[in-house]
Amino acid sequence: MPKKRNTFSSLAAWRRRALARAVQGGWQWIQNTGSVTADHPGRLAFRRIGTGTRLAFPQGTVFGEQWIEIGDHCIIAEQVTLTAGMMPGLDLGPDTVLTLGNGVVLGRGSHVIADTRVTIGNDCFFGPYVYVTSTNHSYDDPDEPVGRQWPRSAPVEIGPGCWIGTNAVILPGARLGRNVVVAAGAVVRGDVPDHSVVAGAPARIVRSYHPDHGWQPPLRTPAPVPIPEDVTPEQLVALAEWEDEEQHEQHEPRGQHEPREQQARPENAAHGTADSPAR
Repeated sequence: MPKKRNTFSSLAAWRRRALARAVQGGWQWIQNTGSVTADHPGRLAFRRIGTGTRLAFPQGTVFGEQWIEIGDHCIIAEQVTLTAGMMPGLDLGPDTVLTLGNGVVLGRGSHVIADTRVTIGNDCFFGPYVYVTSTNHSYDDPDEPVGRQWPRSAPVEIGPGCWIGTNAVILPGARLGRNVVVAAGAVVRGDVPDHSVVAGAPARIVRSYHPDHGWQPPLRTPAPVPIPEDVTPEQLVALAEWEDEEQHEQHEPRGQHEPREQQARPENAAHGTADSPAR
C-alpha cells in the first residue's frame, strides 16, 4: 500500500509541474501577443507610438488614443491607464492632448488622466501606482454632492529627466522642471523648479541644487561611480567573477589557501629542520 501511495503522489506531482509549465508558458505567450507596439498596435490607434515602445499586457483603461502621442523606447507596464478626454467618443480637436516623450517609463498600475493637455518630458521614470491628472473635483457648492459638481481642469507639465516615486499624485496645474525628484506618496501641485526634491502632502521642497553650493542640504551618500564608456560586457562579467572569488577567499579559514610550504613551516620548526632551525 505505501508503494501505491508513493506512486500516486509522484504522478500527482508530475501532473502539477506539467500543468504549471503549461499555464506559465501560455500566460507568457498571451503577454507577448497582447502587448502593444508600433508594429502591432492592435485595436489601439494612437496618434503616434514610437520605435521600441511597448505597452505590456494587460493594459489598463485606454481611450482617446487618437489624441495620445507616445515617444520612442518607452516602457509602459501592466495595468497602466492612459486617457485623453473625460470619456470615450469625444472630439477633442486637432491638437494632441497627452504627450509622452522618448524613453518614458510608467510603472505598474499608474494612471495618466488628460482631460486637458498633459506633457511628460523625455527620460522620465515613474514608480508603480503614480497618479497624474489634469482634472480635479470641485466643491464650491456646499449643498451639492462633490461628485456632481463640474470639475476644474488645468494643464500639467512634467519636465525631462524627472523621477516620480511610488504612489505620488500630480494634481492639475502642476509644472515640474527638469530632473525633479518626487518622493513616494507626495501630492504635488503648483510649480517645482529644476533640480529639486519634493516630499509630503502637500509636497514641499526638501532639497535643491545650487550651481555654487551643490545640493542643499548636502547629500548623505556618496555619488555612484559611473561605468567607463569603453568597458565591455565581458569585462564586467570578469570583474564580477573576480570580486566573487575575492569574497570567497576572505571567508575561508586562513590556512586553506596558503602555500603548502607555509603550512608545513611550524612542523619543520618543531623538528629543527634546515629551513627552520629549532630554537
